[in-house]
Amino acid sequence: MAFFGKNVVAFLLMTTLFGVSIGAVYKVGDSAGWTAMGSVDYKKWASTKNFHVGDEIVFIYNNQFHNVKEVTHQDFQSCNATSPMATYTTGSDSITLKNHGHHYFLCGIPGHCEARQKIDIMVTPVSQRPSASPNYPSLPSASSTLTAPSPALNRASSLQFNNLLWALVPLALLAVGF
Repeated sequence: MAFFGKNVVAFLLMTTLFGVSIGAVYKVGDSAGWTAMGSVDYKKWASTKNFHVGDEIVFIYNNQFHNVKEVTHQDFQSCNATSPMATYTTGSDSITLKNHGHHYFLCGIPGHCEARQKIDIMVTPVSQRPSASPNYPSLPSASSTLTAPSPALNRASSLQFNNLLWALVPLALLAVGF
């Protein structure tokens, strides 16, 4: 009985330390990235995604001309970047979505938010995550061109695999009688 108790404690400790969450990785704006130039409709882009707690959003941009600021709903609506909750400036910012609800981001460079360089990420609670059915990509139409997936999106499968491995470590320890 004490042996079983140690295993349960070890399992809970490992899952707490390493997490069991397997999240998706989304490159904001897809191939266009985070920019005020061009015709990226970030509102439309976000509406086509199902964000969940544990997912990661990646902002790729030229940090000489852009930044990312997480703001309140009111500041998002008015394009006010003076009191952000968080500021990101690396040009390759990965943000893990840690809670459900709206997450508001905008570019703090004057005029960029007004030019629609802002995004509302709606994160659904884990309990509303779709069932684990396979998600097969659709085949491209005859008129579309094939391009290589972006490196940030290729990371999604490797991140998911790494998270899965860490989730399996406690089970392996249980199996060998840690």
